[in-house]
Amino acid sequence: MRKKIIIACFATLAFTSCQDKFLSVTPETSLSSDTFFKTQADFQQAVNAAYAPLRTIFNDRAWKLGELHSDNSYYARNKLFGAVDATENIADFAIPTANGVTANDNVLQQWRQDYLIIARTNQILSLIDKVDFDPTIKSNLKGQALFLRAFAYFELARYFGSVPLHLTPVTVRQEAALPLSKVEDIYAQIEKDSKEASTSLLAKPKQEAGRVTSGTAKMLLANLYIVQKKWAEAGTLLSDIVKSGEYSLMPNYDDAFSGTSANKNNAESVFEVQYLEGSAGYNGNLIYQMIPAPITAAELFAITGTSNPQSISGENNNIPTPDIIAAYETGDKRKDVSIAYVTLSQSLRTDKKYPYIKKFARPHSQQGNTGQNFPVYRYAEVLLFLAESLNEQGKPAEAIPYLNMVRTRAGLAATTASAQADLREAIFKERRVELAFENKRWFDIIRTDRITEIIGAYGARVKANPTAYYFPDGSVPPPNAFTVLGKYYGYPAVESALTPNF
Repeated sequence: MRKKIIIACFATLAFTSCQDKFLSVTPETSLSSDTFFKTQADFQQAVNAAYAPLRTIFNDRAWKLGELHSDNSYYARNKLFGAVDATENIADFAIPTANGVTANDNVLQQWRQDYLIIARTNQILSLIDKVDFDPTIKSNLKGQALFLRAFAYFELARYFGSVPLHLTPVTVRQEAALPLSKVEDIYAQIEKDSKEASTSLLAKPKQEAGRVTSGTAKMLLANLYIVQKKWAEAGTLLSDIVKSGEYSLMPNYDDAFSGTSANKNNAESVFEVQYLEGSAGYNGNLIYQMIPAPITAAELFAITGTSNPQSISGENNNIPTPDIIAAYETGDKRKDVSIAYVTLSQSLRTDKKYPYIKKFARPHSQQGNTGQNFPVYRYAEVLLFLAESLNEQGKPAEAIPYLNMVRTRAGLAATTASAQADLREAIFKERRVELAFENKRWFDIIRTDRITEIIGAYGARVKANPTAYYFPDGSVPPPNAFTVLGKYYGYPAVESALTPNF
């Protein structure tokens, strides 16, 4: 069993056929690198395969580990359905962890999907320079592989801290169980890969829609520098993105997000994960994991507009908290784009009205089958990161115009903050509402060292008034909720059984 799991994660690739204009992946067979990597088309298919795990990550896991694990969203408890422990424990900051490991399946699947990206990109990067084909295409494909490996390691470092650093394909069982590398070493590799990717990748106007660009790689590297508090380095990269003229804010905040079939990879998109509605297997179903339940077919139809609405009787998560709702200033246009309300006739609460995440509830054809892309990086975040990096360098006057660009689009007046400390808080708050439900909040809290301040207070509010946080009348959070406020998730217990190193 050990050998099967390790080799599945690190030594094989499910290669693919591709459709024009979409990063499609259709598994056909498992082939060895010796027999497969012969042509440009082989590497193009392999790069497509390296993107594929992102669909699973952002549909099923990232919102749990990065947003539900914050004060922005919570779960709508349905006591008739029973507990959904793996997800509730994340929302409650009460993940069972012993000796640094956890059996939480969300944590396990995130780990595996990131390492699947790493395994696939390592195969590409170990062989691509040995095959002769068009150098411009080769550079672009290599840049995509470098970015995807860097992105996967960035996720792993932020979720777990020290992780095994695989940079070459694993061919035998013994190679799979590497020691944990220091966070600094993981960051150094992310920096190296991102820098090379930024010079290898095409600019957005020349790149196929949906693929990462030189601007995407610069944004990832800037994000790394922000986490490391290397403000000047981040500022230089972010300024480059702005000066490139390749990106702009969509005039209407609602249009920053794709529909199920239109408005994808728009002018504001720096990177978004691609989904395709239909029967090909590239669709998502994100909104169906987030809609409050139990919800009837008629109540759901008013939100999704599908031709075959069906009731959902379980327990759903990522419900906007009263805290995020209160965070919007009066007149902020983003609030009605991001959050709407539904009345659930079958709810066991006296107050049957629930908020839901409207920005990801775009009309589509069939129940449980959506094609809306997920935004990983938007130009609005470029501007907010640039404002933050300038302010932290002691240049608040230079930072303010970038913050105000985001506020103006939201229909708000210019910020009144001018001093560095006040502006720091203003940017922090602006990121919360501009990027709400885009899986940024938890990472913002931990990189600013505000876990106890923010999550501790949030937990106290939930415990003091559980009905305001969607618990059925008389129900309360578990006794251990909000008592463990660690920076990192525990390592997956299943993976720990396969290695002596954690």
